[in-house]
Amino acid sequence: MEITMHGTRLQLAGTPIQTGQQAPDFTTDNANMQPVKLSDYKNKIIVLSSYPSIDTSVCSAQMHRFNQMASQLGEDIVILAISCDLPFALHRYCAAEGIDRVMALSDYRNLEFGTRYGFLIPALRLLSRGIVIIGKDNKIKYTEYIPEISHEPDYEKALEVIKKLTA
Repeated sequence: MEITMHGTRLQLAGTPIQTGQQAPDFTTDNANMQPVKLSDYKNKIIVLSSYPSIDTSVCSAQMHRFNQMASQLGEDIVILAISCDLPFALHRYCAAEGIDRVMALSDYRNLEFGTRYGFLIPALRLLSRGIVIIGKDNKIKYTEYIPEISHEPDYEKALEVIKKLTA
């Protein structure tokens, strides 16, 4: 799969995740450098928000939008925002920006999320932008790979899928 970044075509590594398949487990690090696994959130609806770097305006907007959405959703929904930013940078950003409803995770160490879900940009060692929604049955319910990295995801479509899963 390819994406575009400022007119440059970039190849993604890994196999893009497909709706209906089992969600592969992965391990990332939280802002305190503690391991966090997808499987830690069994029996929850999980939104995976992938983005390149928290230090860009589009990524910051994505983080704020999901934080706002999370405050309006139930306790059985968790939003995991994943990038290759260092845990220290994620901690600094979340504290400074009041991000308290989204869990910021770093895939910098092993790139497990990026490769298992097809979001890794190996040439830059960054993640591409996109959304994956996983149901309580651990199956993929929705995926969005953003073809132009500077564009935001379709928040309304993601919210629509979440509402259907909670109905």
